[in-house]
Amino acid sequence: MPFIVIYDACVLFPAPLRDLLIRIAGTGVVRARWTETILDECFRTILEQRPDLTPERLARTRFLMNKAIPDCLVTGYEDLIASLHLPDQNDRHVLAAAIRAGAQSIVTFNLKDFPDQALSQYGIEAKHPDAFVLESLHLAPIAVCTAIRAQAETLRNPPLSSDALLGTLQQQGLPLSVAQLRKLLGTSL
Repeated sequence: MPFIVIYDACVLFPAPLRDLLIRIAGTGVVRARWTETILDECFRTILEQRPDLTPERLARTRFLMNKAIPDCLVTGYEDLIASLHLPDQNDRHVLAAAIRAGAQSIVTFNLKDFPDQALSQYGIEAKHPDAFVLESLHLAPIAVCTAIRAQAETLRNPPLSSDALLGTLQQQGLPLSVAQLRKLLGTSL
């Protein structure tokens, strides 16, 4: 049975990383979960930083995300929020969702906002997306490499090679994963 992860809003914000994380979940290596609140935060930030995108276009992206991963939405976690303590109280909803979902990890760039002492009592750890992708690669290298190839093949505007996509992912904070992917893609393809 795949382990359960919660994707924080910050890792769903950059489109290439979001696409990769959803594709990894689609392989069955992990069971990805999120909440409407996490998506609200993600898409609100995208609209603030990308005024060229319309709310309608982002609503379609949101719909497709939820459709791509069956049973991705965590509900019924709200009653846990008030009892949780994190450095940034605005992140309590993410931990509450992780607890309710029975997640083993929260995938986030904001590791300092999810300290071990706050999460360990629930059997949860915060993982940087680079560590998460690298771990996924160790668990299912062929599946993750296939996901990267498929991701590159679907990019049309602009088209990107697998190598160019890896460069983008490296810029988005995945240097260790990209180094491993370059090795695997160079030898297995």
